[in-house]
Amino acid sequence: MPPAPVLETHGLTVRFGGHVAVDAVTCAFAPGELVAIVGPNGAGKTTYFNLISGQIPASAGTVMLAGRDITRASASSRTRAGLGRAFQLTNLFPNLTVRENVRLACQARLGRGFRLFSLASDDRELTAEAEAILARVRLASLAGQTVAALSHGDQRKLEVAILIALDPLVYMFDEPTAGMSADEAPVVLDLIAELKADAGRAILLVEHKMDVIGKLADRIIVLHNGALAADGEPAEVIASDVVQEAYLGRDLTEPAPEPAPEPTPESTGETPHV
Repeated sequence: MPPAPVLETHGLTVRFGGHVAVDAVTCAFAPGELVAIVGPNGAGKTTYFNLISGQIPASAGTVMLAGRDITRASASSRTRAGLGRAFQLTNLFPNLTVRENVRLACQARLGRGFRLFSLASDDRELTAEAEAILARVRLASLAGQTVAALSHGDQRKLEVAILIALDPLVYMFDEPTAGMSADEAPVVLDLIAELKADAGRAILLVEHKMDVIGKLADRIIVLHNGALAADGEPAEVIASDVVQEAYLGRDLTEPAPEPAPEPTPESTGETPHV
């Protein structure tokens, strides 16, 4: 018997005026699986993420986390309930150190909130936990640096560290390698692959790079014009018409073009050899 979903959306919808940005999306995410969410620009991927994590309110439908209806819960309440979200643009405390950023996340998980004054306290246990997490994400040598001094790639690694510190039921990554160099991106992808090894957690990943998706994903869902257009195993979905159209530019309403005829001397104006 398959495990019960850790996260579900039922008929999840949001309208902005007359525009339906996410259109009645029903989907379930099981612990232990990594689900990639793909689609062309404007398909509703990030908006769907925002609905799940509480950045924007739903016009209709529900969000369920571990069997609990969190549709009307605030974003901070959803974080405390077990949703961990990383953003396309980093969402960190730039003037604090790398270690302090992770310590704050550890404090929040323990119900102590993001209380800056507690950073001065001699809490060796929190410090040790933060440093262990930083070692895990290859940032131990930068623990004392301010976040503002980090490269973009190291800031993305720090976001993963903060998510680990929050110990969520669901990890949500919105284009985690956006803006990263070819050298930096594999490190973050390796970290996500390590998180996937924890069978008790689900991972949602918005990503445009199909090679990344093919390596990491257990399942792919496709959004198109805000609606769920496909949901299945990676090889099947990548080969589907909707993905071919979205990513390769094929217009599936038109017949496939006829192959070009072989050139002949008459068509090129050359004199045939005899």
